[in-house]
Amino acid sequence: MAGRGRSGDRIEPSFSGRPARDDDEFSLDADDRIAGGRSPRRGNSKPPPQRPAPRRRREPREREGGGLFGFMRRMIYWCVVLFIWAGIGVAGLVVYYGSRMPSASTWAIPERPPNVKITAVDGSVIANRGATGGEALSLENMSPYVPEAVIAIEDRRFYSHFGVDPLGLGRAIVTNLTAGHMVQGGSTLTQQLAKNLFLSPERTLERKVQEVLLSLWLEQKYTKDQILAMYLNRVFFGSNAYGVEAASRRYFNKSARDVNLGEAAVLAGLLKAPSRLSPARDAEAANARAQLVLAAMREQGFLTDSEVKTAMSQTPASAKSYWSGAGHYVADMVMDALPGLIGDVKEDVIVDTTIDKSLEKKAEQSLVDVLDKEGGKLDASQAALVSIDGTGAIRALVGGRDYATSQFNRAVKAKRQPGSSFKPFVYAAALEKGLTPYSVFNDAPIRIGDWTPENYEKKYNGEVTLATALAKSLNTVAAQLVMYDGPDQVIKLAHRLGIESELQPNASIALGTSEVSLMELTASYAAFMNGGYKATPHVIRRVTTAEGKVLYENTYDSPPRVLSEQIVAQMDAMMMGVIDNGTGKSAKIPGWQAAGKTGTTQNSRDALFVGFTSNLTTGVWFGNDDGKPMKKVTGGGLPAKAWKEFMIAAHKGLSPAPLFGNGQLIADPNNGQPMAQASADGQLGSGQPMTAEAPPSTIGGIISGVFGGDDDANRYPQAPARQQAASSGNGPVPPADIAEGGGSNYEGMVPPGDVGGAQTTSSVQPRRTTLLDLIMGQ
Repeated sequence: MAGRGRSGDRIEPSFSGRPARDDDEFSLDADDRIAGGRSPRRGNSKPPPQRPAPRRRREPREREGGGLFGFMRRMIYWCVVLFIWAGIGVAGLVVYYGSRMPSASTWAIPERPPNVKITAVDGSVIANRGATGGEALSLENMSPYVPEAVIAIEDRRFYSHFGVDPLGLGRAIVTNLTAGHMVQGGSTLTQQLAKNLFLSPERTLERKVQEVLLSLWLEQKYTKDQILAMYLNRVFFGSNAYGVEAASRRYFNKSARDVNLGEAAVLAGLLKAPSRLSPARDAEAANARAQLVLAAMREQGFLTDSEVKTAMSQTPASAKSYWSGAGHYVADMVMDALPGLIGDVKEDVIVDTTIDKSLEKKAEQSLVDVLDKEGGKLDASQAALVSIDGTGAIRALVGGRDYATSQFNRAVKAKRQPGSSFKPFVYAAALEKGLTPYSVFNDAPIRIGDWTPENYEKKYNGEVTLATALAKSLNTVAAQLVMYDGPDQVIKLAHRLGIESELQPNASIALGTSEVSLMELTASYAAFMNGGYKATPHVIRRVTTAEGKVLYENTYDSPPRVLSEQIVAQMDAMMMGVIDNGTGKSAKIPGWQAAGKTGTTQNSRDALFVGFTSNLTTGVWFGNDDGKPMKKVTGGGLPAKAWKEFMIAAHKGLSPAPLFGNGQLIADPNNGQPMAQASADGQLGSGQPMTAEAPPSTIGGIISGVFGGDDDANRYPQAPARQQAASSGNGPVPPADIAEGGGSNYEGMVPPGDVGGAQTTSSVQPRRTTLLDLIMGQ
């Protein structure tokens, strides 16, 4: 079948063998498609033959999907979508956790816990006490190396970010991912401050969101310098030190005002791990971290290479494991007393003390020297010292061998038997009742109730004056003096001079069997030094606020008189004999008049020496915390040696001055003879020197009774009954406001069982030639 096209050409049918396709119709031109598949005829002409349209090329699959460009375009698209949704989620979390916080209008910086700054008489700092452990310093007042070191290692873009550092956070994430574990934090100093001020240390999403919100608030409300100062004054540096001042004093024993570059690097390095990097715990780790800090400071342009080299030689090798130094015993004392003076501490205060730091160091060194040299071989492990001036101001106090080892204050809180160091109160009471240093007593075996006091050397000297008896610390004479006017009178005098502890009214009080503290004992001796005035021990002079407002000032400038001048002069002369010729010879100070008294308790459990010059009164104790006996240590041994070492150092450069009364005894009006004799009724009165023919008058049964039958040779001499003051004017008459009248009969008193021991008379034959012999009927 043939036909013609529009051009008249004959169109032959196709014999290509290809089956007709349904889409062949689409190869017609537009006119054919419009005419229903046929072109309009012109006469009898046939439509021109139709040529097949070329097939449309199909694009490769990668062209159809967009290729790499399309992939990237899709990734960007989905990242944008995810970012938007993440932003919505973060915003939702911020809104949610923010709604759980108090209103921003109520946000305020918490008050920094108050600090108590404790200073010596020269204004130097002894210690800081309080929750922080140090006072707050402004940036201008602290060493410039400190803020530079902290910024370099903790937050190098501190002055450019807005509280949160995206670059620092990103760097930290990359570093931690690379290392495979947490090695770097992304928190800024502002965030750390916000956490320290307001939040708990727990690591939760809520806390982190709140930290960011608070950081933005801090940056909006405060300047960068204010934020940095708050951070440095509150951040934890380990060892209970909060703030750079506390840390500097803790580790370097100096103010943050004075730390050098190497020390500042150590402090900044602590912030990463205060406990692990503490120079007190691991000096090597602390120094290694300090080197990293110095390198960071150099990278930030804070230091030059030469400065880094110098700083490396300044880095401290180690720090002590705890607060050390005797001054901390004083600081503890201050904190114990402060509430009673000003109430609760609600703001920073400054406490001016009476402590002389140079004396404090000398006191500590003297105890350590003696303990190190002789303490080990004599089984003495502890010691304490108190030094007081004439007003009662404590100039030096050492509560133990080493504060770092034990914080118990043995000078103040420990109460122990004072031994013979209590005897000056016994002798002073006797002098007030009319005896003099020349009054004669018989040093011989004696029994009072069930008690038989004996001398330390278990030897007896017969007739002795009171001055000799005190110098040689004769126990039998002291026991007789107690019974001379009764223990109550001795207790009254001791309390009047400053002993505050309860004293037992028994005869054995003569040998110091009632427990007292070293501080009150020493302060009571100060009345002998200052002419007879009470010296109330005190360590706090003044308490002021940081702005200078006075909260407390002591009022010990008008002490009451507690001893007459005559009694003081006599006691000083007698106690000089203890050092010059008696049991305290080891305490002699070249060029100075000194007086004092030794004390040793049962089995050498405690040994004391308390003495004074015209400048200071000092008490020293040696012993063991568990009461373990020492090896024959007496008050004239280790305590006297430590006392001497300290007092020589304390008086160096001072002009010697005599004791009150110039240390001279008044002339004996009886030319060395006993100053009183027994009358027929057994009482003492004025008269001529005693003779062996004077009639005896026995009062032995009044107090102690008779032991072993009727033979006088088997009896212990009884202590004298209360004697009346001589009326001849030879004995001193105490002032009316000091003397205490009245005596008591202490028959049947039972002293402590561990005081004294049994004593026989076989080795001693008392002579009937003294006042005591006459009274005892021997």
